[in-house]
Amino acid sequence: MRKPIKYVIFPTLWGHFGMAGSEKGLLRTCLPGPKYEGIEARLLKNFPLARFNSSFFNHVQDQMTAYFAAATVDFSPEIPIDLTELTSFQTAVLRACRQVRLGRTITYGQLAEKIGKPKAARAVGNALAKNPLPLIIPCHRVLAANNKLGGFSAPGGKNLKVRLLKHEQRAGEGRPKKTQIKKAALCNSDSLRALGMLGREHPKQNTAADSTA
Repeated sequence: MRKPIKYVIFPTLWGHFGMAGSEKGLLRTCLPGPKYEGIEARLLKNFPLARFNSSFFNHVQDQMTAYFAAATVDFSPEIPIDLTELTSFQTAVLRACRQVRLGRTITYGQLAEKIGKPKAARAVGNALAKNPLPLIIPCHRVLAANNKLGGFSAPGGKNLKVRLLKHEQRAGEGRPKKTQIKKAALCNSDSLRALGMLGREHPKQNTAADSTA
């Protein structure tokens, strides 16, 4: 029996970001979008009983806001994820993709070799297209042969893929100090407040919905 699903949607400098999961781990993330309702609809597809929780994976929320504020954030493989609903092949692809660090890229063919399926580049691409955890599993860092861009199934498509890769190039390589994340998060909050994205309560962000169950 699956544990209760919780979710949170929070503002970043790129828009509203969504995460859903359980105590076992994250099940789904949604890359930033301009409308809270749009992110909520995508995030909660197949999770009709999910409950909003503002403190859900708080440390990952801090990392996400810092990432989009251009801090050097390489999401830790220690962040728990739940891939139990995927096939063994999809799970192998996504776990291998998760090892591609900030500032690096890999091709579909190279990723296929890493999982011991050197002729499965196309199947690898299909598995990445169903990645339920973008950024936590950085499928945008996987390129086509000869380092061509390849596809990207998230809203925004290839343009968003290019934007993410350029964003990471600017942020630089390496893992951040905690102070850097905190500083970026504070700057992010100030910028969001100036844009009017903080201080607005969504209908579901109330004490009834903000369940800790």
